[in-house]
Amino acid sequence: MARVDKILQGLKKQGWDSALVTSTGNFFYVTNYYTDPHERVIAAFIHQQTEPVIIVPAMEAEDAKACGWPYQIIGYEDHENPWHLLQQELDKRNIAPENLAIEWDHVTIERHEAIKEIFPKTKLHDGKELLAQIRVIKDDEEYSRLKQAAALADYGVEIGVKAIQEGVSEIDIVAEIEYQLKKQGVQGMSFSTMVLSGTKTASPHGTPSAKKITAGDLVLFDLGVIVDGYCSDITRTVAFQTISSEQKKVYETVLQAQETAIETSNIGVPAGDIDKAARDVIAKAGYGKYFNHRIGHGLGIETHEYPSMHQNNTLPLKPGMCYTIEPGIYQPGVGGVRIEDMIFVTKSGIEVLTKYPKELTVIS
Repeated sequence: MARVDKILQGLKKQGWDSALVTSTGNFFYVTNYYTDPHERVIAAFIHQQTEPVIIVPAMEAEDAKACGWPYQIIGYEDHENPWHLLQQELDKRNIAPENLAIEWDHVTIERHEAIKEIFPKTKLHDGKELLAQIRVIKDDEEYSRLKQAAALADYGVEIGVKAIQEGVSEIDIVAEIEYQLKKQGVQGMSFSTMVLSGTKTASPHGTPSAKKITAGDLVLFDLGVIVDGYCSDITRTVAFQTISSEQKKVYETVLQAQETAIETSNIGVPAGDIDKAARDVIAKAGYGKYFNHRIGHGLGIETHEYPSMHQNNTLPLKPGMCYTIEPGIYQPGVGGVRIEDMIFVTKSGIEVLTKYPKELTVIS
């Protein structure tokens, strides 16, 4: 499998012989099998000298096989110790890893100790960066899935905007968005759908409630869907019935900042330059202290993945990267505006995957 080969190549460059992949996102990337294991163990063991093997709950073994995994699958019952089963299998193959990459940001202390128990002489390394560097460059199939997910995110905003009317609550609109998207066959939402109105828009990660939308409110939508394991993410802000001159100024500032950041994006440009481009526009307009988060984040199997698009990131953009650009201004007790798009870096430049209009819209 091409992705296993990429990991083996990455391990070789590091001088490591093996990797144990245990997080949901990385496991899906390796196996094409997406599962939420809850408290149970899932793992893919990859080694330079033997065929890979995966561990899944016994009740999921056939599902993993059906997703195309061509190698061995160890299915364990709930009363069995999956780590011991892996150890037994590797003993049969006469395989004892010397330098094993694990995901330090995912492996709990309990699992770390379990891994040390079965591999007492093995040196453990943090494989987070290695896996992130591999996943950050998307192939054509991943691009296609991301593009489909982006189109459905556009549709989600369209549904939400149409649902706005006097007296309708934020939760009512969330329910309508998710209901209509489920009818389109989406796998699920890539994160909790956000519909915020009025002063609540000043919270970048606010929670929708039974608050009813009233005239003069800004209404902020932040949503995304999962298509074949790949996530989308979009934010749009609209006004309901009326808009003040100050709200209009804030909106236009955020829009200018976002468009400037998009124009700055190109192959070879450091990620931090994109953040700075938007931040400079907002600071010049006098709202610098109200832009309190990075410009965006990588996007793919997970909604937030490598790279983090903050102002100190020197990572140059490369073809195959997908990330968000989402500047915002948030004034506590007043309100906020955020505009977000998905960006994909192609061989000839950048492509904006999310298409829903960004011009200032006042819903009558």
